Amino acid sequence: MKTILITGCSSGYGLETARHFHAKGWNVIATMRTPRDGLLPLSPRLRVLPLDVTQPDSIARALDAAGPIDVLVNNAGLGLLGAFEATPMATVREIFETNTFGSMAMAQAVLPAWRARRAGLLINVTSSATLAPFPLVAAYTASKTAIEGFTESLALELQAFGVRVKLVEPGYGPGTRFTANGADRMQGLIPEAYAPYAHEVFASFAQPAAVTSELDVAEAVWQAVNDESPRLRYAAGADAVALATRAPVPAAH
Repeated sequence: MKTILITGCSSGYGLETARHFHAKGWNVIATMRTPRDGLLPLSPRLRVLPLDVTQPDSIARALDAAGPIDVLVNNAGLGLLGAFEATPMATVREIFETNTFGSMAMAQAVLPAWRARRAGLLINVTSSATLAPFPLVAAYTASKTAIEGFTESLALELQAFGVRVKLVEPGYGPGTRFTANGADRMQGLIPEAYAPYAHEVFASFAQPAAVTSELDVAEAVWQAVNDESPRLRYAAGADAVALATRAPVPAAH
């Protein structure tokens, strides 16, 4: 029976992915910064462990407690919405610490054992913001786009060791805690000069043509895990799929 470790399982995509894999018969290690009771079913095949992906000691403790794993899903992330001009660089660094460096640190921690075993699968969860430009998420998009490039390169260098690397790209998930989790961080990030434009953007968010559910992402992760092909990217959600499959726009001359 295979074992999957998922980061960021306190809500949203991570929580649903943990439930999905457990229902499919896998051993699941669900991690979160502050474990809470009642989120996941009681089962000998499911463990909840504390993990802060920005802290090396926390990573080491979690992986030691987890034991050998077959799949790592780097899902933990922070949201950020606001005008970049008004975003303190300390906030930008905070976003990168979790979304970018946290994912890299987790990968680096599991790779020695996987390389020696010549088996393992790393799935990095990014965003449809990497598929098309969206306003007021410049720093967030940068943190996720960095992981896209990182994953592309890493997939090539690990091929010789039998270790696979894939990307899952969720669309806009209004049912998640993306905004709520970053509410304090986003205070003051819409200056008065940006307010009229921001109102237009928020109005479009309120009436999306298509959205992504937590189950969409869980199923995309499941598809990626069970796909033995060299495919790298898996869009999750109708809106992300539409962006991923649209015809490229001709370059202007």
